[in-house]
Amino acid sequence: MEDVLEVYTWPDRDDIRIVCMDEVSTQLLDDVRAPIPAQSGQLARQDYEYERCGTANIFLGFEPLRGQRWTMAADQRTRVDWAHWAKDLVDVRYPDAELIVLVMDNLNVHGIASLYEAFVPTEAKRIAMKLEIHDTPKHGSWLNMAELEASVLRRQCLGGRRIPDRATLTHELQAWEARRNAHGAAINWRFSLDDARVKLRRLYPSIEA
Repeated sequence: MEDVLEVYTWPDRDDIRIVCMDEVSTQLLDDVRAPIPAQSGQLARQDYEYERCGTANIFLGFEPLRGQRWTMAADQRTRVDWAHWAKDLVDVRYPDAELIVLVMDNLNVHGIASLYEAFVPTEAKRIAMKLEIHDTPKHGSWLNMAELEASVLRRQCLGGRRIPDRATLTHELQAWEARRNAHGAAINWRFSLDDARVKLRRLYPSIEA
């Protein structure tokens, strides 16, 4: 816990970028009958029946110090899927950064071993050397600021909507992130190391002088 909270105190630098990462699973749904669009004096109408079209996994990256986020939709959440997300992080998002500090929960697919499953050893090593991973505690995923951003994503982009396929999902995600990034929407993180040591003191060992 203290490890992650310490990362959140680091200053904004061009050569070292802090990124929080989370995943959102969503169900793909299509209409069985075409919706009736809104007309004068009549709200839009949608039939209650729908068709299940599988699921998709959304990788969400959030840079808290600059209020920027991006998404990548995939069919699954495997080691290879995460590895390709990490490669995009290193080569596309931050090609000029010397180090990317990555905060995420400790799922078994989140780690350096996934890179070696997806790429040849030399490529996996190259990507791994650009990453510094900080896992949230087993029962402390709430310390990951990307969880808060994922909640916004569910409400503003996914909630109450029927999205039938991954192509449509990707289009909607890009529109959402462009709008959020244009406003530089940030998180005012207030839970500090001192707060943790006071409010969660039961988790610390008792040491008697």
